[in-house]
Amino acid sequence: MFTNNDINFEALKRKAYNGRWAALEDGIIPLTAADPDFRTAPEIEQGIIEYIKDGYLSYGPFSGLPEFRRNVAEHFNTEKYGNFTPENILAVNSAAQGMFLIASYVLKPGEEAIILDPVDFLFKKSVEAAGGTITLCPVDTETGNIDLEKLVSLISSNTKLISICNPHNPVGKVYTKDILKKISEIAAAHDLWVMSDEIWSDIVYNNKEFYTYSSVSEEARKKSFTVYGFSKSFGIAGLRIGAVLCNDQEIFNDFIEKSNFNSTIEGVSTLSQIAASVALEKAKPWYREFLSHLQTNRDLAFNILAYSEILHPTLPEATFVLFPKIKNNLSSEEFARHVLQYGKVAIVPGSERWFGKGAEGHVRICFSTSQEILEEGLNRIIKSF
Repeated sequence: MFTNNDINFEALKRKAYNGRWAALEDGIIPLTAADPDFRTAPEIEQGIIEYIKDGYLSYGPFSGLPEFRRNVAEHFNTEKYGNFTPENILAVNSAAQGMFLIASYVLKPGEEAIILDPVDFLFKKSVEAAGGTITLCPVDTETGNIDLEKLVSLISSNTKLISICNPHNPVGKVYTKDILKKISEIAAAHDLWVMSDEIWSDIVYNNKEFYTYSSVSEEARKKSFTVYGFSKSFGIAGLRIGAVLCNDQEIFNDFIEKSNFNSTIEGVSTLSQIAASVALEKAKPWYREFLSHLQTNRDLAFNILAYSEILHPTLPEATFVLFPKIKNNLSSEEFARHVLQYGKVAIVPGSERWFGKGAEGHVRICFSTSQEILEEGLNRIIKSF
């Protein structure tokens, strides 16, 4: 199901944008945006077809279809130690939109959010778009560990939000229940909100336990939002579907009201919600095979790079990206340009633009493709020097 023969390259060259096949010259292998090269699960395709057979594409409930909210709540409760009801779920147009809505709700202009460094650029973008300011808390790029003492020292009277990425993109760290509990205690002691981006929480290896943030303590339940999406685990990025979760119903109702999800101003395509709902209800067997394939690819990529002279990888506990350290003296941008020019492989530089200041000296390599494409791409990178 996840071999090179299962990839429709013609379709990818027509449809896969965002730095991937459709955005690059022929002959270049994209190991860039975190999006699978494989078609989505047949159950999802069939679910969309079944939904539109009667020809009706009417408005759905403003906050989300009942089956969508029910399935997301059940998924978190059974797989991630959550304690959510369907009313704790809001359908949004992607996890990225969820991050922006939370930042807009929590922060007044000029107020501060602490985000991790390095981390995906959307954390910074969402805070800035809401008029907030950023303070960076360092993450060890080798281990993914957060410096909690440093985190405490960064908190000021202007700080209102701590944003975490769990599992961490791009390092691939899964934060333990104990670490999350400590973060919740820090947040509670300073009366801060916490946003936990958990879009990668389905792509976790070696059966490692994953705890959704709000499950780890009473403090975590009280003043937090969780963001979730379907683009990583089910390959439906183009449908722009995600969810915001919150255990405090009074706060959540206010959030929904102020985010304009109580009218037709906002709302999510019903087709997208059906696809996501079917994914959780019927496509888990596909997802488990996909996860097994990804773990094989992870190990393959790690082993190839570990024996190279140019990159030093660490083994991610989650996600389908590697974040190796550059061994030669090139900057992240220079390395990525060299590999594109001489190896015909596109990768993401660990530049401030994409991941923050702490990413410099690294590159991010996506491995959600076939074993053949992955091996060819990595060997091209190595041979380009």
